[in-house]
Amino acid sequence: MEEGDDKGNTVNSPTNSQQTVSDDDVIDYTTKPEFYDPDLDDKNELWAHKKRHGRISDAVLSCPACFTTLCLECQRHEKYLTQYRAVFVVNCKIEKDQVLSHNISRSRKRNRGGERFNGNEAQSSNVETLKQVCCSVCLTEVGAIDEDEVYHFFNVLPSEC
Repeated sequence: MEEGDDKGNTVNSPTNSQQTVSDDDVIDYTTKPEFYDPDLDDKNELWAHKKRHGRISDAVLSCPACFTTLCLECQRHEKYLTQYRAVFVVNCKIEKDQVLSHNISRSRKRNRGGERFNGNEAQSSNVETLKQVCCSVCLTEVGAIDEDEVYHFFNVLPSEC
């Protein structure tokens, strides 16, 4: 075979040995796909509105790892804009083994009379206990729950409502 002879090489070429078919040639656009519902967004919005009983939420929270919905009704933190708090959640698992504790400032923790705690009171009154909260689907840590059963989310994906 001479250097200028290309006939032997063209038979083994993928473009010449196989028929190339475009995806557009195979898809039949005359029938609507079964998995498409043009009214699905409206149905989802109505479902979420019913679940919230008409109350307004700052965001819908999802797990950052598997995108599972965790909360439909929450309040955004005033200072830390990536944190949220909520009372009603779904798809969350409380890890009873993982207990977090941290000291809280005396100005934040007040007794029922509205007076500040003085330094002579027990040290334990200045410690707040939190339990770790994970996504029940993939077990990713998404936040914590306090003693008042308020969920504090700090590792979530918020979306607008």
